[in-house]
Amino acid sequence: MGLLSGSMESLSIKGKSRRDSDASGSSRNPPDGNPDDTSTLDKEEGNVLMSIISQYLMDVEREGALVIRSNDGVLLGVGGRSPGQSLRPGMDLSKIALPTFVLEPRSLLERITDFFSHPELIFGVGEEDDPKQRFLAVMTFYLSGWHIKPKGVKKPYNPVLGEFFRCTYFYADGSEGFYVAEQVSHHPPVSAFFYVSPKNRLLITGELKPKSKFLGNSAATIMEGEDRIRLLDRPGDGDYVITMPNTYARGILFGKMILELGDLSTIANPQTGYTCDVEFKTKGWISGGYNVINGRVKGPGKTDVGEVTGHWHSTIEYGDKGAGKKQVMFDSASAKIAPKAVLPESEQEEYESRRLWAKLTTAINSADMYGATAAKTAVEDKQRELAKKREVAGESLPPSRFFTHVEGDKWMPKIGVDTLPKDPIEMEEAVRKWIFGDHSPTLQGTPSRSPTTSTRSGATQATPVPVPPVGPALATSSGVVSPPASSTAPGPPKSGPKYDHPVGTGS
Repeated sequence: MGLLSGSMESLSIKGKSRRDSDASGSSRNPPDGNPDDTSTLDKEEGNVLMSIISQYLMDVEREGALVIRSNDGVLLGVGGRSPGQSLRPGMDLSKIALPTFVLEPRSLLERITDFFSHPELIFGVGEEDDPKQRFLAVMTFYLSGWHIKPKGVKKPYNPVLGEFFRCTYFYADGSEGFYVAEQVSHHPPVSAFFYVSPKNRLLITGELKPKSKFLGNSAATIMEGEDRIRLLDRPGDGDYVITMPNTYARGILFGKMILELGDLSTIANPQTGYTCDVEFKTKGWISGGYNVINGRVKGPGKTDVGEVTGHWHSTIEYGDKGAGKKQVMFDSASAKIAPKAVLPESEQEEYESRRLWAKLTTAINSADMYGATAAKTAVEDKQRELAKKREVAGESLPPSRFFTHVEGDKWMPKIGVDTLPKDPIEMEEAVRKWIFGDHSPTLQGTPSRSPTTSTRSGATQATPVPVPPVGPALATSSGVVSPPASSTAPGPPKSGPKYDHPVGTGS
């Protein structure tokens, strides 16, 4: 998930063989695809590789390694090795910071919410008696999240240890959804997330585990982890388990940078026996196109049921085996995105994503790359300082706030998904309290809604408005709440213009 879409991140399927997608990109310069999927660097930005080398040298010099340069400043080697040996195809990029001009102005923890943007595709599916139809609905809901991305090749911020993002969804029928994600590990990086809409009987858990690599003229991140979708009114189905495709950023040395998703993504429900390996196809030398997907849906006993086809950025279709025509399952051009409601940055805690990265986001939105680099470095240097202090003091890493590590290398919410109240209203109250305490977000600027009704001390529940269309309305809603009685933050940031950190208008 998340990532995940539109970034340099790359996701892999643990324990599953996958088709080679010519990941190196070292000998090909792919032609333009969708204009929204390409980026051209200007003279000031140079190319991504030189920016990576520059950051790499800063890091190794900070750590006391020898950097060899000629009299005119040309790089000759690092620690006795040539630059080519220092940055070689296949090397791990997880400890090398990418330049700020390839950053999307939001954290990976927030980007995961892209996959919860079209709830109408899955709400109520638990009432469907046909397991095939339930499976197709879950599959379509997952695939619908990939089209949401900024223009060009961008990646979200890498979350720092202990960083978290939380929000509320207010749906048009009066129901709500709740989301929280936390960076539970830094080395290796692991992002855990949890979403639930009690009245709509939907619960999702998962974790993302990125491993970035430099592949010549491409950059990728191999990521283990999975999403687990549960229909609360169909307990017999258990979890629908989903893994992700790889994501490649081509052309980081020469030519235009372009985003491609490649390889397999698996959706499986062991209890009903339905599975689908969706192939995200990369463009070939001569034939093929961009953003193409194709997969065979299998039923119990691995019987061939049907085929999903289309483009992940636009239209997704499905046809039963032997049927003469296909039906459109999702069309991003007519889809609407469910808006998020968050606390204003002045009310957020120190390690909430939007507040933590506020200066970086402001600089990126203002096209101030020097300011962006300074803001990003300030956050990262503080994390290095805290790590050194823990090492000197012999202290262990701080425990995760929202998640716990369980068997199978999974991270599950501490509230306990199997012990939540069965009553939807009681479940809403319990989850809201667990994520937000006594002060949760509310929608702002909705005069057409009916009066709010008190649901508990210190919080109100607003009747939501219809979700906005895809496009400029991707900017999310900031909430207004009473000042928190207590906070782990040292105090609110300085007053100034508030930004809602839009994802971008490209599809």
